[in-house]
Amino acid sequence: MQAKDLSIQLRAVSIVFVISLSLTSGWAADSETVLYNFVNYNDGTHPLAGLIMDAAGNLYGTTYGGSFGGGGTVFELSPSTGGGWTETVLYHFDHGNSDGAFPSAGLIMDGAGNLYGTTNNGGFADIWGNGCYCGTVFELSPIEGGGWRETKLHSFGHGGDGAYPGYAGVIMDAAGNLYGVTGYGGIYGYGIVFELSPRAGGGWTETVLHSFGNGDDGSWPQGGLTIDSAGNLYGTTFWGGIYRHCTGGNGGCGTVFELSPSPGGGWTETVVHSFNGVDGWGPRSTLILDAGGNLYGTTEAGGVNPCAGESAGCGTVFELSPSPGGGWTETVLHTFGHPATDGSQPWTGVTMDAAGNLYGATLDGGVYGYGTVFEMSPREGGGWTETVLHSFNGTDGLSPYGLPITDQAGNLYGTAYGGGSSTFCPGGCGVVWEITP
Repeated sequence: MQAKDLSIQLRAVSIVFVISLSLTSGWAADSETVLYNFVNYNDGTHPLAGLIMDAAGNLYGTTYGGSFGGGGTVFELSPSTGGGWTETVLYHFDHGNSDGAFPSAGLIMDGAGNLYGTTNNGGFADIWGNGCYCGTVFELSPIEGGGWRETKLHSFGHGGDGAYPGYAGVIMDAAGNLYGVTGYGGIYGYGIVFELSPRAGGGWTETVLHSFGNGDDGSWPQGGLTIDSAGNLYGTTFWGGIYRHCTGGNGGCGTVFELSPSPGGGWTETVVHSFNGVDGWGPRSTLILDAGGNLYGTTEAGGVNPCAGESAGCGTVFELSPSPGGGWTETVLHTFGHPATDGSQPWTGVTMDAAGNLYGATLDGGVYGYGTVFEMSPREGGGWTETVLHSFNGTDGLSPYGLPITDQAGNLYGTAYGGGSSTFCPGGCGVVWEITP
């Protein structure tokens, strides 16, 4: 299995979806209501990332396409008093300009209501002299009286500081520092982990915490980071590791890594796990961490079930548990692709509800072959049960790249890169939809 190029992967349709979880009678897959149709570039097209929700129930996300300059948008969806939802474009990126272009990752929000994210292009930091424009980290701040102000916090492409944040956004620690990854750049050219720290007099300082590609430590990180209470960072790399039979990058089937702050300064990287293909291949996911210190994620390929005639496999859901004597133990919770309606290629990872159930999405597979939303539930006595909650049919959705989120009532929210009724985009520009129990 070859990693698909973005230009091939991105299909010219998009949606944002809402799925409601019934605690008593399961999911009613046919009770769909279209809440909003994306129309054209003015309101955004092709969301790649998942959503976040504020305390008032407003949803925020990004679109890879759209805007007046064609560089994508940041949008808000607000529930209307009389029913339905209203979309507001908070910011239009202009393709090629210094503020960034093509946001492919999700957002975070701080206590003051400011939004932070990344763009995979733009920024005007052209280290190679070939029009790199290697991406940015940005902040959107609400303006008193209405509107939002964008501030570019950092442009990538200065020397060894990394390039192209890709599908990875940023996270924030208690001190207000931002952490993220880039898929390229750094000392060896295979990506970095970075920190952005606010300066006392204004502005931000970037520090490269780690450069990938040195030996077996991984390469091409695509997912975001997770931080624990001790300040350790966890993430994944799509390639690299000790098992070199997988192709791409500097070899390897991918890794899970930990970066730990050293007492005297600096950071120490530890490879928590190297995938071998049978247990997974090519993790793009952002990891989640439960109260017991266990890590959960997905691999886009790999596993024991062949996928569409390929030996690479259809992907896995995995758990990594810290061992009492040190190290980590990996458990494959589910291998996709058997049967085919089960789904294949889980792109973004999983999220967990209060009961310990995991939720995620697959790009392909399902009844119609356009992807699924799935649930993983722990069984009494051990093991996990996978349930397909919804199979996209192309009209109601296509290829969900974004990670679903859950609210306190058990509803799931997420994005998909397909579906919709607008004729402006081939196959539609996308919709907001809801499935009720």
